[in-house]
Amino acid sequence: MVVADLFGADGGGWREMKGFVLTVLVGRWFMVFSSLLIMAMAGTGYMFGMYSNDIKTSLGYDQTTLNLLSFFKDVGGNVGILSGLINEVSPPWVVLSIGAIMNFLGYFMIWISVTGRITKPKVWQMCLYMYLSTNAQAFSNTGALVTCVKNFPESRGGVIGLLKSFVGLSGAIMTQFYHAFYGDNSKALILLLAWFPACVSFVFLRVVRIMKIVRQANENKIFHKFFYISLGLASVLMVLIIIQKKFSFTRIEYVGSASVVVVLLLLPIAIVVKEEHDLRKSKKVALNGPSPLDVVTENLPPVELTKLSLEQSTPPARAPTAAEKQVSCVTSIFNPPARGEDYGILQALFSVDMLVLFVATACGIGGTLTAIDNLGQIGQSLGYPARSTATFVSLVSIWNYLGRAVAGFASEILLTKYKIPRPLLFTIVLLFSCFGHLLIAFGVPNSLYFASVIIGFCFGAQLPLMFAIISELFGLKYYSTLYNFGAVASPVGSYVLNVIVAGHLYDKEALKQLKAKGLRMEAGQDLICYGVQCYKLSFLIITAVTISGCLISLVLVLRTRKFYKGDIYRKFREEGVAAEK
Repeated sequence: MVVADLFGADGGGWREMKGFVLTVLVGRWFMVFSSLLIMAMAGTGYMFGMYSNDIKTSLGYDQTTLNLLSFFKDVGGNVGILSGLINEVSPPWVVLSIGAIMNFLGYFMIWISVTGRITKPKVWQMCLYMYLSTNAQAFSNTGALVTCVKNFPESRGGVIGLLKSFVGLSGAIMTQFYHAFYGDNSKALILLLAWFPACVSFVFLRVVRIMKIVRQANENKIFHKFFYISLGLASVLMVLIIIQKKFSFTRIEYVGSASVVVVLLLLPIAIVVKEEHDLRKSKKVALNGPSPLDVVTENLPPVELTKLSLEQSTPPARAPTAAEKQVSCVTSIFNPPARGEDYGILQALFSVDMLVLFVATACGIGGTLTAIDNLGQIGQSLGYPARSTATFVSLVSIWNYLGRAVAGFASEILLTKYKIPRPLLFTIVLLFSCFGHLLIAFGVPNSLYFASVIIGFCFGAQLPLMFAIISELFGLKYYSTLYNFGAVASPVGSYVLNVIVAGHLYDKEALKQLKAKGLRMEAGQDLICYGVQCYKLSFLIITAVTISGCLISLVLVLRTRKFYKGDIYRKFREEGVAAEK
């Protein structure tokens, strides 16, 4: 139907076809599609569990050192203050290109280190490589996600949930590509992570950009269509994971499964083409219809008339002196505007709301990240076969996706229809994650599969809720920077719970088991711990910390309850109407 309309009945219309293709490529929805593909490749940090043992054995690290690398991975993936500041003063393609270069350099250096192509690097050098490779994820998030939120401010919950959900799926997606390209060579996975995401980012560099806000009646419905396709992609990946767990796939079969994933990744382009065609058609109808030059007069409300008269009669204000500017700058930090207005960067950072949200996020995401980063070692200590590690990673990836998508779209519906605040949903997600931590702590047989599902879902759900809350409470003017500041909570919580707690207690228990066997720790020896006790105390502590995060999050619920009862999107609708005029 679309092709017939473009070519016409006589089969002509090549010029119109070319014009339509150009319209699609520069349109808002192709920008969303491009952002989806970039984000689908941006979750490389979540695959750490698949190659962490290669790093550990090849370089002779103990668990504490490996967890230190994991910490720098989390720092790189979440500390994007620099990318936010760059994005404030430059177009998104600059941020995306820097991220692509960092991604390649970081993973490439890790790959040549693990494969012995260079002399064994020092620990600080490996930490630097890990930071560079995963900090590219922060640049991709800033360039793609922040841009989409600013282009679709009234659909931010769905936008954040959708884009973040593709990041959550990226682990399962990249796993299929890895098997198709390299079979079961886990060291080659690091090389794939180096070049593939960088190529995707470079292809769509100039497509992702800030665009004029245009209100479209069916905007949310279009995002729901993207969500349905992503749900189909997640379902297919889940089926592939189950089948691949039961049967040994050949290289050709892996290529076939990866081809199915590629088709589903490209399927949203059909929605993009249809929507642009419908928009083009509606514009033609409007141009061929009655003349749009009819003059419509309406009486302004008394408030607006008064405002206009005051603006016309009031003389221009005197410019403040340098001393007055300095005083007002300092005092304004602690006198922020009303919630929902555009905060300054310092106003937001020094606000109580940001402090409460930051601490609650550090408690919640820190615990779930610790579980995700240690999946390989947890499975090994509980006696799961090595092949199950890829299953755990894929399960976390898919349920991470589902948590992000559900949290984004469901929270938007619950907020707009029932005025249920997002901070309350954030608190509920934190509480639910405690069940996953307890399953790991007590090591119930086969419970790690269920724990992977719970941890993946809760980790994914926390992120879009936190980022949406930041955008709602502090405005979008400096969202690039504030978004990345909120993300810093993840590595802070991860360092305390992963490196200081889990890594230290694991090595302590492993040494205890070594001494019980009458053996001594030798230089370069790999410390391995077996049994439930390896992580029991760690995850009991993590559970207690997460419950504390729930209580802290309740403070934000109480502080913002009046704000969320109002119409928080009103000003964006007014700006959209003004832009249309």
